[in-house]
Amino acid sequence: MDFSEIVGLLSRTSTPLENAEDLDPLINYIGESKYVLLGEASHGTHEYYTWRAKITKRLIQEKGFSFIGVEGDWPDCYRLNRYAKGYLDSGKDILSVMNEFKRWPTWMWANWEVAAFINWLKDYNERTTADKRIGFYGLDVYSFRESMQSILQYLEKNDPEALAVAKKAMECFEPFGKDEGQSYAKAASFVPELCEKEVLNMLKEIVKNIPNYNHDAENVLSTEQNAYVARNAEKYYRAMIKRGSTSWNIRDEHMVSTIDRLMKFHGKDSKIIVWEHNTHIGDARATDMAAEGMVNVGQLLREQYAADGVIAVGFGSYQGSVVAGREWGDSMRKIKVPEAIHGSWEHAFHKANNGQNRLLLMNKVKEEKCLFSPIDHRAIGVVYNPEHEKFGNYVPSILPERYDAFIFIDETNALHPINIEVNGNQIPETYPFGM
Repeated sequence: MDFSEIVGLLSRTSTPLENAEDLDPLINYIGESKYVLLGEASHGTHEYYTWRAKITKRLIQEKGFSFIGVEGDWPDCYRLNRYAKGYLDSGKDILSVMNEFKRWPTWMWANWEVAAFINWLKDYNERTTADKRIGFYGLDVYSFRESMQSILQYLEKNDPEALAVAKKAMECFEPFGKDEGQSYAKAASFVPELCEKEVLNMLKEIVKNIPNYNHDAENVLSTEQNAYVARNAEKYYRAMIKRGSTSWNIRDEHMVSTIDRLMKFHGKDSKIIVWEHNTHIGDARATDMAAEGMVNVGQLLREQYAADGVIAVGFGSYQGSVVAGREWGDSMRKIKVPEAIHGSWEHAFHKANNGQNRLLLMNKVKEEKCLFSPIDHRAIGVVYNPEHEKFGNYVPSILPERYDAFIFIDETNALHPINIEVNGNQIPETYPFGM
């Protein structure tokens, strides 16, 4: 592999990216695709959120996209969905809704960047009919306790018989406390089935009675989805204690099945925009994830819906700052992101364009053999220690096979979290970014 050849090729084939109009080639390339997956190389970078928002707004306005699905918890994001759609009693303002985000890492969705987008979405929805309003939904599997509480509240008003079944499932989990994930996983290594039967019975009861829950279609959808979250969270917990790819695959398969339910709910002409980390939306087969038996959202959607159009857009940057924790559950902090390592994709883009932000469409380089070898590509999670970056934050990737397009931001800035309380601990004050 000749690094200078790669640098020269990226310089010739990528285009400048400074404003929303510079997205025209990408919007045209997306065409009539029904699945657009917008990534991020971290969960705490301002520019990833704002560029995703710019793309999303254009897709809604120009391409008729129906809703957004994100790497977030269903109950929390469902509150944002109802607020953005203007439902009664859905919150007096965006801050009151975001104040309900209590599960770590809160900054992923309780931030000024998302607040600004949701307010834009609410304003957009107010100018359209109820059946055309754009939704905002969480795709993830982590919210077992919150989902169970939502189920109990709904069934208490609508289905006393199913409520009794749901209470049995909840009671089964009570001994494991608020951190039921870790506790349940450890217990499952000794008693493999544990609460599986109770959760399955609850899911079957709710699915059986769905036709009778018809007074608020979205709340019915939410109750059903919360039941699937509980079911798959239980499976995820049992898989956590084992080594290998099982727990990862359960999570991404859950996200794809959630996408399927949302697409069905919105009708045959629906289109979805997905906001998730690059490790979820970029095809796993173009990385070393495949060798470990891992699949992801991008791969599964390509395999199942290629005929409907699946476009994955990756993101990356050369240097900057990010919001993250030093360990799981740690207080969030602003952390410096060092210059990308030599020979990485980020380093190549930086060298190719003298520090410019760029957009690359992969159809422009599909014949370039020098790009079809694994090259290090940075990935920062909610836990980040830059001093160890070289050993754990790069995923060898064949970029033209992993994504359909790539957005490179040379220098990025940390996200702007909203000042809220988490489990009684006050988050450090932050400076709001414009609404």
